[in-house]
Amino acid sequence: MSLVLDASIALTWCFSDERTAATTAVLNHVVDQAAFAPAIWPLEVLNALVVAQRRGRCNAADRLRLTGFLRQLPITIDEDTLPHAWTTTAELADRFRLTIYDAAYLELAHRQSLPLATLDSDLRRAAKAVGVSLLGVA
Repeated sequence: MSLVLDASIALTWCFSDERTAATTAVLNHVVDQAAFAPAIWPLEVLNALVVAQRRGRCNAADRLRLTGFLRQLPITIDEDTLPHAWTTTAELADRFRLTIYDAAYLELAHRQSLPLATLDSDLRRAAKAVGVSLLGVA
């Protein structure tokens, strides 16, 4: 595994108006070297796609196509996300005033000593504070 992937980066791959050279580089990296994501990742990306459909940003066929695209990527879902939620993840959320969801990405990146690919500014700030390297923004 080469990085921890946040939903914010993956969703840019689904919508051309959000995609940048930096997020496309992360996609290429994931395709070539795989990625890790916490157990909440599928729920988070699927929820964003459902909301996008409800808001008219995509239709049902687009949502199914995008779901298939994301599902086929070499992303390993971390099986240890939930046991860490009660301890380290909650501590990181408190320390950096993150949501538990965002803290799950930080906890995984820190535990696996992997860079974190995220666009979330609060999560990026927290990652820097704990020494996690960052990808996704030029």
